[in-house]
Amino acid sequence: MSTANPALKIKRLQDIEVEGKRVLARVDYNVPMKDGRITDDTRIRETLKTLEYLIARGAKVALVAHLGRPKGKPDPKYSLKPVAEALSRLLKRPVAFAPDCVGPEADRIVGALQGGKIALLENLRFHPEEEKNAPAFAQALARHGEVFIQEAFGAIHRAHASTAGVCKYLPGGIGFLVQKELEFLDRVLSNPTRPFLAIIGGAKVSDKLGVLNKLLDRVDCLLIGGGMAYTFLNAQQVSVGKSLLEADKADDAQRIIAKAYARQVKCLLPADHLVVHEIQPDAQTAVTQSMAVPPDMIGVDIGPHTVEIFTEEILKARTIFWNGPMGIFETDAFSGGTLAVAKAMAAATKAGATTIVGGGDSIAALAKAGLASQVSHCSTGGGASLEFLEGKILPGLAALAGGVV
Repeated sequence: MSTANPALKIKRLQDIEVEGKRVLARVDYNVPMKDGRITDDTRIRETLKTLEYLIARGAKVALVAHLGRPKGKPDPKYSLKPVAEALSRLLKRPVAFAPDCVGPEADRIVGALQGGKIALLENLRFHPEEEKNAPAFAQALARHGEVFIQEAFGAIHRAHASTAGVCKYLPGGIGFLVQKELEFLDRVLSNPTRPFLAIIGGAKVSDKLGVLNKLLDRVDCLLIGGGMAYTFLNAQQVSVGKSLLEADKADDAQRIIAKAYARQVKCLLPADHLVVHEIQPDAQTAVTQSMAVPPDMIGVDIGPHTVEIFTEEILKARTIFWNGPMGIFETDAFSGGTLAVAKAMAAATKAGATTIVGGGDSIAALAKAGLASQVSHCSTGGGASLEFLEGKILPGLAALAGGVV
């Protein structure tokens, strides 16, 4: 397994003896819910290959996961029971559900599993010990298995009991989803086909400084959009009106621009903007005639000229990484730029480019455009993919490799 951290030697699921064994698998079922119903089951479906592999080999599988932020105590709003029902439908077989992830009832349900059967245990974050990586809690989880399989790429950058702590008590490795995630991200880091383009958007520069710095060592072209673009424009003494601005990050933004220039990386900011007087779904919109935003207006999306420029660059690239929307895409009237990038990504993929999308908002935009299946890879872990690309050691991988967490 090649990773951005070559010192890490991690076993793969297919290299581990799982026949007839009790397997504890950490999955990422932190799915979007509305009124108790799952609105996007992508993260569940992405684990099916690993689960079907384990079922076929007669493993007794205990799944652990988190959902939302219940603040360390039980909250029916964040129960994984609807997830167990959805997983049962997708697998076309019963999935037992335990009302807790540790304790007598969880032990009883896991202990009763026959070969080829699965149980999903209740939300890990109903216990504060999970996020504290408490050893006793990790030991209690580890008692559910003889082998540990890490399949939660979206949580692998957290040093929690279920991602790092259990590795001290169980031998283990990574499932097929995590293998796929690492393979695509490693391709971006190690040997991208050029031109290599990165599209970075989202609200805040502060969230992306690390990955921007790292990508500038590798990319040929960088496109910056979203709310964070206004901090970059401000750093260039361009008026941004009342748009989102992290004034204290202007120096950081200027250093990014200077580094791009020094490394001869084409770094493009929005050339025009969709603007409003106030952020309301029915607000009257206008398009600026330049990079500047009028003093009384707010930028909410890239403008049509920027869409043309960004699309042209995307279609020229052979490897593309996209993280973060181009504007407030959740509002239909402000979603045009983000959807245009999604369409360009799909067109580039069709033309032979390797395209990787990381981050929930970018993936949601692809889904909104009906194009999620038309890119090379959608990462299930936005934060984890960014930290991997920054070159950080991910605790969930380090623990599997016997590293210090």
